[in-house]
Amino acid sequence: MTSIFKDQPAPSEADFLDMAEAAFAALPDAFRQLCGNVVIQIADFADEETLKALEMENPYELTGLYHGVDLTEKSVMDPGMPDHVFLYRLPILLEWCERGDVALDDLIAHVLVHEIGHHFGLSDDDMHAIEDSVD
Repeated sequence: MTSIFKDQPAPSEADFLDMAEAAFAALPDAFRQLCGNVVIQIADFADEETLKALEMENPYELTGLYHGVDLTEKSVMDPGMPDHVFLYRLPILLEWCERGDVALDDLIAHVLVHEIGHHFGLSDDDMHAIEDSVD
């Protein structure tokens, strides 16, 4: 039996960043401008401190994270530190493999947009309601 994936390595952190940056670039200009200086970072998993803060034991449960002060809470007095969107490569790859119904770049774009939604002050429930209204 021959596998089409036999000679292909898993997408690297650099590959993920390329896909995330392409997804970000495809967003409407006004949306991107409101993101300001949000930095996109790729890591295999969330660190132990993050998992503990979120009361998560399984690192595969977290595909992305927004870290910063959302726009509803920001003030001109806040320091100019950039906010961050973390995309976790191995949990995203696992979800992609388990689902089998979505392209990897589309899943990365989905997680990115979800985390940017937190930058705009949307909760997980808000975003799920928006997604459900589109389906």
